[in-house]
Amino acid sequence: MKNVVVAGGTTGMGREIALHYLRRGARVTVIGSTPSRGELFLREADALDGEAAYLQADLLSIAENHRVIKEVSARHEALDALVLTAMLPFVKRRETVDGLEGTFMLYYLSRFILSYGLTDLLERGETPIITNLGATGITKGAVNWDDLQFTKGYGTVRATMSGGRANDLLAVHYLQNHPDGRTKYFGVQPPYTKSGTNHLPQPLRTAARVSAALFAKPPAESVQDTLAVMDDQPDERLILRAVGVPVDPALKTFDPGDAKRLYELTADLI
Repeated sequence: MKNVVVAGGTTGMGREIALHYLRRGARVTVIGSTPSRGELFLREADALDGEAAYLQADLLSIAENHRVIKEVSARHEALDALVLTAMLPFVKRRETVDGLEGTFMLYYLSRFILSYGLTDLLERGETPIITNLGATGITKGAVNWDDLQFTKGYGTVRATMSGGRANDLLAVHYLQNHPDGRTKYFGVQPPYTKSGTNHLPQPLRTAARVSAALFAKPPAESVQDTLAVMDDQPDERLILRAVGVPVDPALKTFDPGDAKRLYELTADLI
């Protein structure tokens, strides 16, 4: 029986990935912040072959991420896949309970904590893989090295781009720090997708819904390329895909020196 954990697994692509593995009889734990969505997911999971569990957690909190690691470790003796999808846009700068900027925390630091914190379980899996849905392959923007928390000059686009570039470097420094490990790291840029959530204020919410209705794919369609890689993994440990197309790991956004620098800054931070 496969063991799968999906952060952000009650809606959108995370939910579809979780349901895919439940149909195959896996033991799946999903993490989400909204209990009503977790309950809805569990009701749907009841009709499938696998074993589903829901963990309510606020991944904007460092302590909550560590609690998730403890609870996952109590439920799973090994992991075959850790799927990281949780992300929200913040139109205005949001400071977390730990004094960190929200985009940095959710798009990068939560994924850092869960990736590193669940490594022991992953290394016991049969074909372990971390699947990180983000903006792999996009080269615009840069890590805001001088002010990772955007204490000055915050903007939604700038913060999201900085978080995306940090997320790219996470894949690199994770493998740098686990050179002899078996766990693969899969960075994904999925197609434009109807996520099922929209936390933007009006009138941006309406504009986003219209755009999604016209151009976005349903989650069940968007995850097909991602699932194909997860179920039939290539040999390399660093797997990079943008809308199903391989991404060159030699791009500047995956620079090993920048990855090492970011890891050291992150280690000092937490």
